[in-house]
Amino acid sequence: MGEQSPAPIPTLAVRTSAIPHQPRSAACSSPADLISPPAASNDQHQPAPTTTKMTALPPYLMAANPVASGTVFRSLFRNAAQIVTVCARGETHKSGAAMDQVAIFENASLLVDQAGRIVYVGPLDTLEAQPWFLHDSTHVEFEIDCTGQSIVPGFVDGHTHPVFAGDRVHEFALKLAGATYLDIHKAGGGIGFTVQHTRAASDETLFADLQKRMDRMIKLGTTFAEAKSGYGLDTATEVKMLRVLTRHNKSHHALKLSITYLGGHSVPKDKTLAAYTQEIIDEQIPAIVRAVETGTVHVDNIDVFYEKGVFERAETEAVLRRGKELGWAINFHGDELHAMASGEVGAQLGARAISHLEEVQDRDMEMMAKNTIFATLLPTTAYVLRIAPPPARKLIDCGVPVALGSDFNPNAHCMSMPHVMNLACVNMKMTMNEALVAATINSAASLHQEADRGSLEPGKFGDLVVIDNPDWRHIIYQMADPPIAAVYVQGTRV
Repeated sequence: MGEQSPAPIPTLAVRTSAIPHQPRSAACSSPADLISPPAASNDQHQPAPTTTKMTALPPYLMAANPVASGTVFRSLFRNAAQIVTVCARGETHKSGAAMDQVAIFENASLLVDQAGRIVYVGPLDTLEAQPWFLHDSTHVEFEIDCTGQSIVPGFVDGHTHPVFAGDRVHEFALKLAGATYLDIHKAGGGIGFTVQHTRAASDETLFADLQKRMDRMIKLGTTFAEAKSGYGLDTATEVKMLRVLTRHNKSHHALKLSITYLGGHSVPKDKTLAAYTQEIIDEQIPAIVRAVETGTVHVDNIDVFYEKGVFERAETEAVLRRGKELGWAINFHGDELHAMASGEVGAQLGARAISHLEEVQDRDMEMMAKNTIFATLLPTTAYVLRIAPPPARKLIDCGVPVALGSDFNPNAHCMSMPHVMNLACVNMKMTMNEALVAATINSAASLHQEADRGSLEPGKFGDLVVIDNPDWRHIIYQMADPPIAAVYVQGTRV
């Protein structure tokens, strides 16, 4: 494949936060007694480089495999003021200071093939000079003029609970009056209230509601999401929720899901923790395995709400270990309301990700960094519950790869990743670069999706958000009504 004279080389745009970064804490000094990754785990990655030095980008990015002359392409996004690819060298994720670096190509174009994958990012004249590219309506199905606009990867929502019946607006009023999450939970509200309504709902009702919610999410730029069961707390309803999520993935809806089994979301009022844990292991999981074998259910991850007074350590480990034996990635709730040594638990079990972490301690941060366990932070939760947000700055400075999720559920009714990024910047002191990295490549990697999603590099899906402003940062800056011009999945507008 012949190369033309190089265009001026763009550089990595390294944005600096108005809030100075704190020096790396003493707790992040890699003590020798920290737990090492389990030898059999396939979930580990080497940390990304953490230099803050300005790094030169190649003049363009192009697919490594030769492209046949006369190939017909699905879509060409031309002349964008900025194309934020986030990564440019195949990074699987970013951690430390590297989270504050995003790759930006200015005055650039992006080409997507018929399989929905990116072929090229860079100057339009360099693309037009390629012998295999014919720039006409016969060889490019859709041409999108992005003059004056910017493009970022589609957002990956790392933590959602989108299948449920009923709402909890009445509980929102109680919280405003001073009730805590645990107050409501112990009174039979919260998860218990939603369980009651979800058990009574039909597959069709749950599926129709799920699809409507996914419609709203995708309009706000989310092109892939994690999605949990957990409002059944009995075998029939947990299988029903997983069946609905699987049905969604088999539908024509463009927003696909990484499906998580969360039978260990709470303990039913009529059961003890020990009895319910045994039910999960002896009844629920075997029933799910049978449904997987018939093709009606698919599961990617296993989760437990590891929290004082909910699931204690021994029960949490027993459930997560059983899921891991079945090949499900461990991605669990931890350290939300109390410090529970979640980093230690995750390191021992080979977890892929831990969510919440509002109360995470220094030693656990260090173990997460050493074992490359993703911290999926949920700024909406702290906002709604009026509690201290997770220590994002400290996690990043310790080298933990941070991801973001909306925590969409009846308690935190948010489907907007732009809003989540804004909260992450304002309340958790992340920079805009860090928030974008956390909502794209790191969230994708927390779900084993980094090979296909999370950055706009050749070979990955053409999942992207066109922003109606030449500066991509407006997707975070403009609150409540983000300036999204269009959303594309695999190069097709949705």
